[in-house]
Amino acid sequence: MELRALGSTGMQVSPLGLGTVKLGRNQQVKYPSAFELPDDKAVSGLLDLARELGINLLDTAPAYGSSQERLGRLLGNRRKEWIIVSKVGEIFEQGESRFDFSFEHTVKTVEQSLATLKTDYLDCVLIHSNGDDLQILEQEGALGALRELKRRGLVRSHGMSSKTIEGGLRVVREMDVVMATCNLDHNEELPVLEAAHVQGKGVLIKKGLMSGHVQGAAGVRRSFKHVFAQPGVSSMIVGTINPVHLRDNVRLLEQVLEGSA
Repeated sequence: MELRALGSTGMQVSPLGLGTVKLGRNQQVKYPSAFELPDDKAVSGLLDLARELGINLLDTAPAYGSSQERLGRLLGNRRKEWIIVSKVGEIFEQGESRFDFSFEHTVKTVEQSLATLKTDYLDCVLIHSNGDDLQILEQEGALGALRELKRRGLVRSHGMSSKTIEGGLRVVREMDVVMATCNLDHNEELPVLEAAHVQGKGVLIKKGLMSGHVQGAAGVRRSFKHVFAQPGVSSMIVGTINPVHLRDNVRLLEQVLEGSA
């Protein structure tokens, strides 16, 4: 896969990114069927396959259970081969999520992620919104903390996984990267993608396959065509622990991007 610019960050990312929630968490997730967490051998094999297929983007978060701990252990000296996107704000404990967007907690979360992932920098850190995008950006300390962490060199770029049009547009104005929802049934946030394209900001797409509810090659192909028809899309995050699905997704996406599907 040909790499794409992550906005004006200077980083190049694969058009398909690997979401890693299924590496570490199978509680309170919105997938169509239950699943068991893969063992380390399976995770290591999945990471090897992803790189073989041209994927260089990993999306993780402290709220994804043991995902970061496993990545830190299994990536080893291959860390520089990856663009790692992490998050702040959501805490998942004892089967439930809670949120903290304070300056202090944001700094602490990033420092913990650095230690857990065994790296001295994160390529991108997104605020994991609870839906109150504007309140978070205007009244909480997370934005200021990420700016400070970027100044210190611990974070290469920052943004938000937003949930509203107004919040997404504010992210585009003030941050480097926006993660927005776009799929065949959800197009409300297209103005955010357009604004990001105009302003040269990075765009990551979440829920492009409706959290696994899009089934079959035809549905996946239509979804890819729809998402990548939008301007400025840097990468679409797809979470899978199935090597066959991963290969199929890459094959279908390459067909779409080459115009043969």
